[in-house]
Amino acid sequence: MQTKRVPFTYSRRGFFYFTRRIPNDLLHYYETDRIVEGLRTKSPSVAKLRSLMAAAKLEEYWHQLRVANPNLPGVHRLKSPVGTNDIKGSQVTDHDNGPKLSESLEQYFRHKGKDKSKVFFNVSRRACGYLIDVAGDQPLGRYSRADAIAFRDSLTKKGLVGSSVGRLLNCLTAIFNFNIQEFALAVTNPFSGLYLDKKAGVKKRQAITVAEIAKVQELCRIEDDEIRWLIALISDTGMRLAEAAGLRQDDFDLTGKIPLVHVRPHSWRSLKTESSQRTLPLVGHSLWAAQRIISTTNSDGFAFPRYNKGKVTNSNSASAIINKWLRPYIGEDSTLHSFRHSMRDRLRAVECPSDVVDQIGGWTTGGIGQSYGNGYPIEVLERWLREAVKPQ
Repeated sequence: MQTKRVPFTYSRRGFFYFTRRIPNDLLHYYETDRIVEGLRTKSPSVAKLRSLMAAAKLEEYWHQLRVANPNLPGVHRLKSPVGTNDIKGSQVTDHDNGPKLSESLEQYFRHKGKDKSKVFFNVSRRACGYLIDVAGDQPLGRYSRADAIAFRDSLTKKGLVGSSVGRLLNCLTAIFNFNIQEFALAVTNPFSGLYLDKKAGVKKRQAITVAEIAKVQELCRIEDDEIRWLIALISDTGMRLAEAAGLRQDDFDLTGKIPLVHVRPHSWRSLKTESSQRTLPLVGHSLWAAQRIISTTNSDGFAFPRYNKGKVTNSNSASAIINKWLRPYIGEDSTLHSFRHSMRDRLRAVECPSDVVDQIGGWTTGGIGQSYGNGYPIEVLERWLREAVKPQ
């Protein structure tokens, strides 16, 4: 049944569809007596504009009886009499191809962008920008496997390593999959199953030796400032840089029998995964760093105010400054993140159970059974961490 507020349309599951009955004197040009086209919108105002445009095109076609417009509504329902083969064989309409990539990206953001970090939006825009550079801003159904391969190869030529290329491919795959399902498009995702060597060009991060860790920690105590507190905190907890840099002073609890830090999401700094939210005991140099942080009065309450002056934690700035300072002491092949790799090795060295290691590091643990319960008590984590950071 056609809607009264939007001419030439009816609504199904909230989406508007354009429909027109074909005049009797033109029925011999068609293999149906009615044209129906999805307008790909739930908005009455947008549907009205699109339906009136479609109706105008049809009226012009019916007046001329011939047309060379590939965007003609209902063209896929035409027979192939003399004079219409070119029309029937032309490229399918934009309606059949779905929204353009740029439109699809905004649709993806609208539904999937809630509570996402700035990185989510930046990576998505970068991936779509690279694809548009290679193959243009087309309706989704017009991108081919050849376009996907050209996109992958262009990133490799730019010098991106396999893991970075994989991140951009995964992003495009998700955008295509979402819009294909959202608009019920009869197209195949050209990025699905595309081969990629994710290890290409990737240098394995080197763990920092126990001797190097001890040297860095000694220097942190000597220099005794905000940057060195951050390094020391990470060195004996294995936290990610963004996790530590985005902490507030009230995320620390040094009043109980076991000093703690709560790694939890904040509006200025999200967490990488659900398992990243955790409570860690503070031992060794991480406890020293926490005591120094709490002893400093900050009006804004941040543990590291120099990296939280805007709306989001500026962990990139922290990374650049810290890695430059660390390089003479840990070598060119290691970075601040290497402390996280080293923490896993230090826990292995004392034969810490792997699921305890995962809970300390906030790593996702495989297996359905691991999702049951609340994990190990803080006393167990404290015992293993204390053993791991013990001077050797």
